[in-house]
Amino acid sequence: MAHGFDIGADDVVFWYTDIGWMMGPWLIFGTLVLGATMVLYEGTPDYPAADRLWRIVDHHKATVLGVSPTLVRGLMTHGDEVPARHDLSSLRILGGTGEPWNPEPFHWFFKHIGGGRIPVINYTGGTEASGGILCGNVITHLRPCSFAGPVPGMAADVLDAEGRSVRGEVGELVIRNPWPGMTRGFWGDRQRYLDTYWSRFENVWLHGDWAYVDPEDGLWYVLGRSDDTIKIAGKRLGPAEVESVLVGHGAVAEAAAIGVPDELKGEALVCFVILRPNQTPREELGVELQDLVAAALGKPLRPKAVHFVTDLPRTRNAKILRRVVKSVYIGRDPGDLSALENPSALAAIGATRS
Repeated sequence: MAHGFDIGADDVVFWYTDIGWMMGPWLIFGTLVLGATMVLYEGTPDYPAADRLWRIVDHHKATVLGVSPTLVRGLMTHGDEVPARHDLSSLRILGGTGEPWNPEPFHWFFKHIGGGRIPVINYTGGTEASGGILCGNVITHLRPCSFAGPVPGMAADVLDAEGRSVRGEVGELVIRNPWPGMTRGFWGDRQRYLDTYWSRFENVWLHGDWAYVDPEDGLWYVLGRSDDTIKIAGKRLGPAEVESVLVGHGAVAEAAAIGVPDELKGEALVCFVILRPNQTPREELGVELQDLVAAALGKPLRPKAVHFVTDLPRTRNAKILRRVVKSVYIGRDPGDLSALENPSALAAIGATRS
């Protein structure tokens, strides 16, 4: 909080999170240690009205507001005029965490919530890491969706498939040395812990995210979960690449992209789309979205199908569970669903199967 977000005793911090995730204890302990004030609330972000979050910022004069990109994608569908009804000038820092940004929601957050005047500090880590791995700050330069680098004390690196440190190409985000909050194991299942984090590279902790370090300016980027990667005709594709194209369309509020088994390509791309209010699902729009992805990413990556749904399975802090989407769609056991906040979304995914 101090190094990345410049939080001190005069700050009022409002971070949209859940107490069961790392960011909940981070908010409570961090603000108390630094003498700041925290804002806690119970309930959903858009009830009883779509302006609830912005009203809270205005009422409590929050100086730091943290959100997930998924939350922004959902709230921006209510229109630019909703946050404009409130005085958000108390804000001096915006934060984002939980998953990779898409460019359009990032710019909307920067412009309509921050007024185009304050930084959006990107932060990533993990509940199992008991803290952050990468973070921005208010001193060094940033670009949209970027991180300045590792959090102080974290020996982060990006490795290729052979375990070599790389810059200028996508690789696995890893940590090379221990840190104070390091996970010691899974309760009652040490082998699962070793298989999950230690089996890929010798004596190196694997986080499970794709990352990229720009060789020109040294900025870091996180590109999504490596276990969500789609491989079509030999090309490795991150869901965020596809989803950024889809949410750039004026009719689309949210999207999830998965790879499904395909005899010719190995995997085929299937997309699930939540439309903005006042938009209706129609076959012509689905074809238009398929064409949009093909034009942006290449014809071989044209989605096999685009399905319109009203919700997607997500965690309490609004992260979309793509592994669950894929499992339900292809008729496979989705496994552990303890993090799932909205089980009703599974039926809608299953109903799209042909």
